[in-house]
Amino acid sequence: MKVLSTILWVGVIFLVACSGPTLADGEQVNTVSVSQSSAVPSASPTPEPTNPPAEPTASPTEPEPVMLTDTPVLLEPTATDQPTATLAPDGWKQLPVVPIVSERVKDIYWRGVALGNNPQAFSKIGDCGSTPAWFLGDFDRGPRFYSLGEHIFLEPVIQEFQGSYARTSLAAKSGFNASSILSPFWADAKQCLANETPLACEYRVHRPMYAFIMLGTNDVFHPDEFEPQMRKIIEYSIENGVIPILSTKLDNLEKDESINATIARLAREYDIPLLNYWLAAQPLPNHGLQGDGAHITYGQNRFDDPQVMEKGWPVRNLTALQALDAVWKAVTASP
Repeated sequence: MKVLSTILWVGVIFLVACSGPTLADGEQVNTVSVSQSSAVPSASPTPEPTNPPAEPTASPTEPEPVMLTDTPVLLEPTATDQPTATLAPDGWKQLPVVPIVSERVKDIYWRGVALGNNPQAFSKIGDCGSTPAWFLGDFDRGPRFYSLGEHIFLEPVIQEFQGSYARTSLAAKSGFNASSILSPFWADAKQCLANETPLACEYRVHRPMYAFIMLGTNDVFHPDEFEPQMRKIIEYSIENGVIPILSTKLDNLEKDESINATIARLAREYDIPLLNYWLAAQPLPNHGLQGDGAHITYGQNRFDDPQVMEKGWPVRNLTALQALDAVWKAVTASP
């Protein structure tokens, strides 16, 4: 019965995280200015994600940790690896959209350098919203797929990380939650080693210096597992010299905003960057969400189009670029 229950939950979770809206017969969707009820255009330069078979998001409560097998010996965690700072329950709502980068993050960067990570690579960790059809993929496809407008200062960071934007992460898949990232059961059989987790596999194969960690929506059905699994993801990233960039989410499917509060608190405790996407979307119609309160409204990455910038997805991509730019410049700045 437990297996059957898990499978039944999968269908619900998949619909929450990844499905697009159903259009009425003959309904037309404008790819530049999408109506509030439509999240995915019928024609767009960005390929529309398909709906793969539903995949379970639950995993063993205590997945076996798998360390990288072909990297140098890991540096021992220092005293600063222990979380210390605190954050008021609603304090996350006032945190800046673009993170302020601490000295702690620079230490993680230099750990990554020592371990041979690629300073021009980042990974995406999450569900289908972390896949290139939705998240950042256009920035590897050339300028005709995006326009920066007044944000032209972001062109250097786009060029710096070419190859990571449109890459499909081994730790980003439809239905993934925090537990899935740490379960060898969900690792790619063709590219991952035996008993290797999706997270470990992604870091071994891509060797990133940075990682966007965007989880929480699919964790609403297993909230008690979210924080301990996130801690494992954060600590594994730090130990392997990967700077974790956490992000708040737009939805409040858990009804009490506790997942965003946890994400922000962990970012504060571990002194790592937080992209407060939730705050950036507050001025948008319906706060960047479709009427179901789960799916993000779609728009192309035309940052100079005011109508498009009322949609949740271009704001997510813009703020992610801004966050990556801020972290990259901070850790590589001359002393």
